[in-house]
Amino acid sequence: MIEHYPLRYIDRSQFYKINELHPDIQNIQIKGKLVNIEEIAGGRKSRLVARLRDETGIIELVWFKGIKYIKPALKAGLEYVVFGKPTIFQNRFNISHPEIVPLVEWHKKGQKGLQAVYPSTEKLKARYLDSRGIRKLMEHLLLEVNDKIEETLPDYLVNQYRLMTRGRAFLEIHRPQSHEIINKAKGRLKFDELFYIQLKIVRAKIGNQKKFRGVVFKEVGAHFNRLYKDILPFDLTGAQKRVLKEIRKDCSSGYHMNRLVQGDVGSGKTLVALMTMLLAIDNGFQACLMAPTEILAQQHQIGIQELVAPLGLEVGLLTGSVKTADRRDIHQGITSGKLKILVGTHALIEDKVQFKNLAIAIIDEQHRFGVAQRSKLWKKSAIPPHILVMTATPIPRTLAMTLYGDLDVSVIDELPPGRKSIVTRHFKDNQRLRVLSFMKQQIDLGRQVYVVYPLIEESEKMDYKDLMDGYESILRYFPRPKYQLSIVHGRMKSADKDYEMQRFAEGKTQIMVATTVIEVGVNVPNASLMVIESAERFGLSQLHQLRGRVGRGAAQSYCILMTGHKLSKESRKRMETMVKTNDGFEISEVDMKLRGPGNIEGTQQSGLMEMKIANLVQDTQIVSFARSKALEILEEDPDLIELKNSILYENLELQNKGKINWGRIS
Repeated sequence: MIEHYPLRYIDRSQFYKINELHPDIQNIQIKGKLVNIEEIAGGRKSRLVARLRDETGIIELVWFKGIKYIKPALKAGLEYVVFGKPTIFQNRFNISHPEIVPLVEWHKKGQKGLQAVYPSTEKLKARYLDSRGIRKLMEHLLLEVNDKIEETLPDYLVNQYRLMTRGRAFLEIHRPQSHEIINKAKGRLKFDELFYIQLKIVRAKIGNQKKFRGVVFKEVGAHFNRLYKDILPFDLTGAQKRVLKEIRKDCSSGYHMNRLVQGDVGSGKTLVALMTMLLAIDNGFQACLMAPTEILAQQHQIGIQELVAPLGLEVGLLTGSVKTADRRDIHQGITSGKLKILVGTHALIEDKVQFKNLAIAIIDEQHRFGVAQRSKLWKKSAIPPHILVMTATPIPRTLAMTLYGDLDVSVIDELPPGRKSIVTRHFKDNQRLRVLSFMKQQIDLGRQVYVVYPLIEESEKMDYKDLMDGYESILRYFPRPKYQLSIVHGRMKSADKDYEMQRFAEGKTQIMVATTVIEVGVNVPNASLMVIESAERFGLSQLHQLRGRVGRGAAQSYCILMTGHKLSKESRKRMETMVKTNDGFEISEVDMKLRGPGNIEGTQQSGLMEMKIANLVQDTQIVSFARSKALEILEEDPDLIELKNSILYENLELQNKGKINWGRIS
């Protein structure tokens, strides 16, 4: 209960006059004389109405519950201090269920400074536990336990940074003296929360390095060198070379690699992944790549197979739709060690899939997989394989520090030369003719166009209707045989989807009408325009991913966001952000502010983190400070065995009891 923190504070030293009230005011405190009190019957429920007068006017005070206790306590003609939220009923202000105290009593022991306002729920309020009820309980609680609250930080930390003690921080946050003291109390409690999260993550990372030895890649061999020097038709970017060096250093150290590679759409992460696989093969090992969808797995398999065919390597593909006979061949190939590279979906983590000597597991778009699923990859080899996680959804630094604190982070922050920025525009439904005309211009230039509709499972029928209506209207504007259209959606069979995708990829159709199944997994350099219908129904990271389907060729590319006229404040912010920037990291910062940072400790991966008081969006400085302190302490005392750190060891053990440590899994 003591961690049920106030939402905000009200200044109870201030009094309003009745004629100063306005509808936007949250809570008010007024003083005046009760001029009359009456109980008014109304059907099954009666109400108690009292009128309070000051020198500027009269306001009604109304009670619907507890009338038999409240009525005898009120006396007409006495002066009272009244506190509550004013509302308008029949063009007059009133206050329902106010706090009311005789003025004489208020002078003796009334609340005169800042007062905490607590979050409550309908169920709690039904049990009289609204903010006022919780505050009364909290005052009793603080009297009972305040001198019993144990410190959670060592003396040297508290003294060095002049932190408030934990006991005083709780007292000040619930019974505040001033806003300055509230901020100090909050700072102490936020640091506590964030420091222990970082301590757990950093300790797990150091522990993993000690506990799990990694397979050693001793040399850069023939396959790697031939691809790099003879086969690639272009040079690697400086960022790709830097990230490859970081990976090589990890894989030759003898430690287990746990690395996250962040890079915007089109920055060349897949090539870095392939070259890492070749490092493993050159040292006599196998490699696998796990993708979130069949389409993306197929795309990876085709792209990688093209590049490694001159090296005499075969790339296996394992997905849910692979036939039994082919599946048997793949299982034999990886068990015998003959098949060196396997690309697949969730099918890779099935128990039947057994490698001979898997040394590197690469996970693409890792936010699509649950940590429990990813952990199964660890069991595919006697020595846990090195883990390389790739994401095209850039993650803000403070979130990466917490969410992926046990991973080393590499960033590919350079696009290949010749890539032009995608021009993004926002149009409303009444501007559709302009958009159709622009689509026609692009097709006449020999380009191709995507038109994407949302697909939200709860309303799949409606979405399907949207898609089909859209398809029909596009057909009317782009009639056959002059124009050819592809259509792809979740209700189609896999083979039909692939057929339509293939036709578009080969340039046989000019327009691809699709749901978000094409968010990942289609690489068509000739596509120069992405039209996203009902763009307000998409999240920022999804809009950014969809936009990344174009801009893959030399031509200037465009993204058009179509929305209705009425937009929420958040939707408008998303559209403005997309129009303003192509920078995935900037987009991710806005996305985190809008959506919240997700739950890092468990398997939930979206929504707000389970923190009682800290906030990763607002408390970035405290996150950085907490991490630097955790690193400093653990570098000096990795097992927390020194006497001065015993309090940290004890609290960590207490927090970890009964919890699965998902943070240990990359």
